[in-house]
Amino acid sequence: MKKSVLYIAKPWLLLFGGILVFVLLALFLNFRIDLTEENRYSLHPATEAVLTGITEPLHVEILLMGENLPGEMRRLQKSIEETVRTFNSYSPEKITYSYFDPLSLPESERVDFILTLSDYGINPTNLAVLRNSGQQEQLIFPGILVSNAEYETGALVLSGDRGMGQDQILNQSIENLEFELSNAIRKLISPESSSIAMIMGHGEMSSDEGFGLVEALDGDFELFKVPLEQAEKPADLAGFKMIFIQGPKESYTEREVYLLDQYVMGGGNLVVLLDGVAVEIENAGGQGTLAMPIDLGLDNLLFRYGIRVNKDLIQDLNFGYFPVMGGNFGDQQQLVPLPWPFYVLAGRVQDHAITKGLDVIQFRFVSSLDTVKADGVTKTPLIFSSDLSRILPAPARVAFADMDQQPDVKQFGLKNLPLAYLLEGEFTSLYKNRFLPDGFAKADFKESGQGKVVVIGDGDVFQAQTNLEDGAPLALGEDPFSQTTFANKLFLKNLVQYLGDPEGIIASRTRTFKIRPLNKMKVAQQKTFWQGLNVLAPVVVLLFLGGIVWWIRRNKYSKPLN
Repeated sequence: MKKSVLYIAKPWLLLFGGILVFVLLALFLNFRIDLTEENRYSLHPATEAVLTGITEPLHVEILLMGENLPGEMRRLQKSIEETVRTFNSYSPEKITYSYFDPLSLPESERVDFILTLSDYGINPTNLAVLRNSGQQEQLIFPGILVSNAEYETGALVLSGDRGMGQDQILNQSIENLEFELSNAIRKLISPESSSIAMIMGHGEMSSDEGFGLVEALDGDFELFKVPLEQAEKPADLAGFKMIFIQGPKESYTEREVYLLDQYVMGGGNLVVLLDGVAVEIENAGGQGTLAMPIDLGLDNLLFRYGIRVNKDLIQDLNFGYFPVMGGNFGDQQQLVPLPWPFYVLAGRVQDHAITKGLDVIQFRFVSSLDTVKADGVTKTPLIFSSDLSRILPAPARVAFADMDQQPDVKQFGLKNLPLAYLLEGEFTSLYKNRFLPDGFAKADFKESGQGKVVVIGDGDVFQAQTNLEDGAPLALGEDPFSQTTFANKLFLKNLVQYLGDPEGIIASRTRTFKIRPLNKMKVAQQKTFWQGLNVLAPVVVLLFLGGIVWWIRRNKYSKPLN
């Protein structure tokens, strides 16, 4: 008897109907399941919030290109792609990507384009690659460009401390990809409109007039130079997201200290870059000069908040260089860079959203910090000296003549000296149970409040140095003597982002991906076993399952019909 058409078509209808149902579910249901231990393919809630604010398509250009890239660079390449695709899954608008090699541009356009990339912090890196002719150096640009229909911005994606191994630097860079890409998107779709006050009137920013801060944060924040003496009440400062005090040379009055205190009590963010001693570097020739203690009127305020800037100087054998006149070459005096232990190169940082993965940060004449009891305040050291440091109490000798002497390593017996502290929590006012300065009403006084305070024992850490040839200010972190760019600018950027929104996208910098290297000994010992298992086991399983199917069909169809 012939089978009906419906009987024959039923399996096919069920098959195509099921496929249609899955297609419809895929169109209307969007979900992801991340089964990795460290949630590698999940995004921080702050990143998701940034992506939901995208209102037009975005495009990401991946600049990391080149022939015969080593495996670790290809892995970073792949991770950038995966991050962009993950972002696209969460974004209401499409995020596409493509590759672009800056070296492919014509010579006439290449230089200008590379200079543009440097404005985004993307500097070329020399990479050793293997080719048929042997190992050669190749220039790569480890960065990305993010653009919409009108604007473009960029970000560097290769980061890490110089003391790290290649695997650690790569892993650190992959961990930071979410932050770097989301931060670039944030700057593109919603530029920051918050304002920062740079206090002036006490000799602050004397070396660069605030250029270092302005150059580093231009486009991210509005910066204002604020004479504190003109503020009449704490409310005059309340509109600033942050207040920076950079290396004052003259003392603050009681009235000004009260304004700063009440700003913190009102939930403000105060960054204090304070020198414990005064150094007249121009007098360091010959017999040298003495670094003398300096009282700037802020010690009591910081002590109440739980920290003290000591009257001393730190020397470190992980040091920078300072130029001195080394004689004449013809009729020209020659500058010779000599080791200068007062210029501390700090590469040891806290595993914190502000400092994680930062490269070396340069400090010039930095004082040590001590913490004191302050109930309700959490104190987090951010940056440390090396294992070979020492403290010179004031008055401390500062002389160029000491550069000629080999330092005695035995005298550098201190290590991990904190150079910067982050204070968070419930602060108690310096003026609690005290008379207020004249002119301030008791009714407006706040005796405690939630705020954040950052204290660094170096007033110059965010001040730019100058070009030796024309005296023009350099970008923050550029050293005119060693031709090296330190991480001072990135430290500043991370700092202001954290103070502005500690739970925002800066929090994604705390993500950690575990490095799971293969055990080379086990690989050598068990290589043959695992190769055989991966090649033969699937064949054996298929033969076994095929044998079972054959046996079932044989028993079913070999029975005689009754």
